[in-house]
Amino acid sequence: MAKENNSSAMDVDNQNSESVDQINSPRFSINVLQLLKSAQMQHGLRFGDYARYRRYCTARLRRLYKSLKFTHGRGKYSKRAITASMVTEVRYLHVVLYTGERAWSHAMEKKTLPDGPNARQRGYLIGRLRKAVKWATLFQDLCSIKGDSRTSLEAEAYAAYMRGNLLFEQDQNWEVALKSFKSARAVYEELGKYGDLENQVLCRERVEELEPSIRYCLHKIGESNLQTSELLRIGEMEGPALDLFRAKLEAVMSEARSQQAASMTEFHWLGHRFPISNAKTRVSILKAQELEKDIHGPKADSLPADKRLATFDKIFAAYNEARSCIRNDLASAGNSESMKDDLSGLDKAIGAVLGQRTIERNQLLVSIAISKLNKVRDDKNEKVTKPEELVRLYDLLLQNAADLSDLVSSGRDRKPEELAFAEECELKSLVFRAERCFYLAKSYSLAGKRTEAYALYCKVRFLADTALKELQNLKTADQAVIKELQTLQKESRSNSCIEHALAIMEEEQAPEKLSQKISTISLTGKDKKLEKFLMDNLDVYESAVDASVKSMSRIERFPPSFQAAARSPIVLDLAYNLIECPSLENRTKKDKKSFLGRLWR
Repeated sequence: MAKENNSSAMDVDNQNSESVDQINSPRFSINVLQLLKSAQMQHGLRFGDYARYRRYCTARLRRLYKSLKFTHGRGKYSKRAITASMVTEVRYLHVVLYTGERAWSHAMEKKTLPDGPNARQRGYLIGRLRKAVKWATLFQDLCSIKGDSRTSLEAEAYAAYMRGNLLFEQDQNWEVALKSFKSARAVYEELGKYGDLENQVLCRERVEELEPSIRYCLHKIGESNLQTSELLRIGEMEGPALDLFRAKLEAVMSEARSQQAASMTEFHWLGHRFPISNAKTRVSILKAQELEKDIHGPKADSLPADKRLATFDKIFAAYNEARSCIRNDLASAGNSESMKDDLSGLDKAIGAVLGQRTIERNQLLVSIAISKLNKVRDDKNEKVTKPEELVRLYDLLLQNAADLSDLVSSGRDRKPEELAFAEECELKSLVFRAERCFYLAKSYSLAGKRTEAYALYCKVRFLADTALKELQNLKTADQAVIKELQTLQKESRSNSCIEHALAIMEEEQAPEKLSQKISTISLTGKDKKLEKFLMDNLDVYESAVDASVKSMSRIERFPPSFQAAARSPIVLDLAYNLIECPSLENRTKKDKKSFLGRLWR
């Protein structure tokens, strides 16, 4: 009995000493959200690269283990748990935090695969999310003991967010998931009221990222009447916290497309009807047509340019996926000629639609470049758009229009709709040529080549007149294109007059400028900007590293300047041709001839 009383007393003393140590131990401070956001943005999540972020977490954990000498055995792995009594410095808390982040990033890497996770990968994904929740809960418990009040609050919000992500992915316990997301939002809303400005901004961003998940949970419970368009608009928001929501939304939308695609049996294009037998082809075409509503709908003009370009990229991906399915079916069609003709016609139709969207995208790039060309720059670091860039874009448009015209003109049994479409492509090419010529003339004008610019502006007027005549003959002419051509015609006429006038002025001023330049020529170079050289001031000390010295000091002039040098005068012997020289025949030797020579003389 005495031994038992002594042992119980010792246990009580140990518990009291542990509680005293916990009270007296220093409290660690970690700005959890700021630390994680910085690591995520610098190591892959700015571009949605979860694999890179997972590798960073692994390397970070390896460095932490090595610096803390917290190894797990050599050769054979031996598990070592982190308890509150072991946390003697803040790096132990970092170990727990980055282990949870590694598990979460691994799950998100599987979630954001191109074709989505299969059944096996989905099971592994949920397992990694459970592991992330486990480490986040441990981090919360340790911070409640070893961290200050703010760190404990942030750890609680982090753990609640991880629990919400797990339940969100499991499609169950929506009430618990909603409660977890709401508790995380409440903590971040309170933390956003204090601290420095950067921390407040990060907390507000996290609150905005949590809002779509909360609204979706309310929608699943039945307490919110969200429309599909509102869900899609929420899915367009950016942020790592929204990747899980976007993946969930994409899965829901793909399921809805699959159900809708069952009723889609034909693809209509220029009077043709092509049957679609492959379900994947139908889903891809349906996805592309839904995306086209965003760029052709009533709200298309209100969309910013970068969102419209991203939508075009998604449309191209959907149509290319459809074409790959069509070509796979064509390869496995066998000897069935009717099926091959249908698939070839469908491939041609999808290619033509792709060509049309490519032209529309390049026209959007042209409009962006023109707005930058005409805009007055407020920022000196802002990139200047040159006319040569517009010339390059119009070259692409001309090539796109030619390819589309060749594609439509190919084949047999062409319908009137195809002939009209080919004529429309040729007319577009004529308009693009006129606009390309206009910006080419601008580039020559900026280079000071007045003659070439004047000739090109005259060519623009001719092309614009031709295109206007052809457009006015059409019954379904686009009035916006007609107005653009009329504006182009007026601008080319005014610019040609300006170039003509400038050329005449430069021609008139050319002799004056030439004489002015000749009059300023100096062999000694004294007209150049005065510059001090060290060889000229050897008797005067001047600091070469002074803050007031703007340019680097030079030792001597190189190459040396010209100097006038004395030389002998030039003698011009003008009287030489007028001197009459005396005869020297009497002094010359006479030839002595033989007797026969004298006879024959």
